[in-house]
Amino acid sequence: MTTSVTIIGAGLGGLTLARVLHIHGISATVYEAEASAAARGQGGMLDIHDYNGQIAVRDAGLMAEFEGLILDGRQAMRFLDRDGNLLFEKGDDGSGGRPEVQRGELRQILLDSLPEGTVRWGHKVKEVRALGGGRHEVSFADGSTVVTDLLVGADGAWSKVRPLLSDATPEYTGESCVDTYLFDADERHPAAANAVGGGSMIASTPGRQIFAHREKGSTLHGYVMFEEPLDWFDAIDFTDPAAATARIAREFDGWATELTALITDSDTAPVLRPLYTLPIGHRWDRVPGVTLIGDAAHLTAPNGEGANLAMLDAAELGRSLAVHPDDPEAALTEYEQAMFPRSEAAADEPVILESLFGGEIPDALTDVFARHERAS
Repeated sequence: MTTSVTIIGAGLGGLTLARVLHIHGISATVYEAEASAAARGQGGMLDIHDYNGQIAVRDAGLMAEFEGLILDGRQAMRFLDRDGNLLFEKGDDGSGGRPEVQRGELRQILLDSLPEGTVRWGHKVKEVRALGGGRHEVSFADGSTVVTDLLVGADGAWSKVRPLLSDATPEYTGESCVDTYLFDADERHPAAANAVGGGSMIASTPGRQIFAHREKGSTLHGYVMFEEPLDWFDAIDFTDPAAATARIAREFDGWATELTALITDSDTAPVLRPLYTLPIGHRWDRVPGVTLIGDAAHLTAPNGEGANLAMLDAAELGRSLAVHPDDPEAALTEYEQAMFPRSEAAADEPVILESLFGGEIPDALTDVFARHERAS
């Protein structure tokens, strides 16, 4: 079986690429390991930036649909100390250029924009091998295979396509996050809801942070951050939610109860998410017929840019392929030459507090806000 463009991964990057190619009349097939679009939750909120993610949305012709997803007020930010005292607060007047949407809803408008059958669900990649002449064969866990003239790895941190281009593998950053959720918080958890406010909240001490975001309705999504080696978490039995919750909460003894409620009152089992990164400046030599987008190409610890960069990668690759329909190698070269420095700059760029707070930043908040950006 041969297809013009084969995309591995139906995340935001892979779907944006398929959509932009469709607009330009280029056929593509997306192969996804998950059994269906509803196979698992798609995570929390995303701030989609006017200088990268929204450019991709426009290229995909979905700006009106995107605007319908924006949750007003969610760009507001609050910074508290461990006692629950307010250190600093910034409201949301709608002018921040980083509107918040639910990741799952953004993914769905992309899925809805594609022709039926574009995404092949339940196709977990087992192996990818080069056949020569820029062609590659992808083998799936169900025994099926596909041969493609142009292969794009949009398959995230543990990409099966990346080894065709690079020996780099993700390394642990030294930080991990534990996810929690409080549903109907305004009614059921009013103290926690009041602490979080209308947008996001972070409380920070060295090595421990509690970050939370108000999602759609009155759902609070908590991100409990730890600076610990991976083996530190071996002592926590995450298969026993009650015991894991109690153990995590002990790390925050003495904190305000409206903050620790984001741990102890969670309506879901705590989920551990270690954070990984590829080397800053990760690059590869041009290999015919294959490239990477998003985390497969430039995974970093969360800094608010990951999904935005993945979508912009996809839009730019799609545009390049449309401009060079008879010369895919020229398109891939053009795309990679722009993507490499852009992703390196995004990973290495310090947080610009002044752009959000007008330059009047208390010194005590500088480190706190940097941690907030990594968690968002």
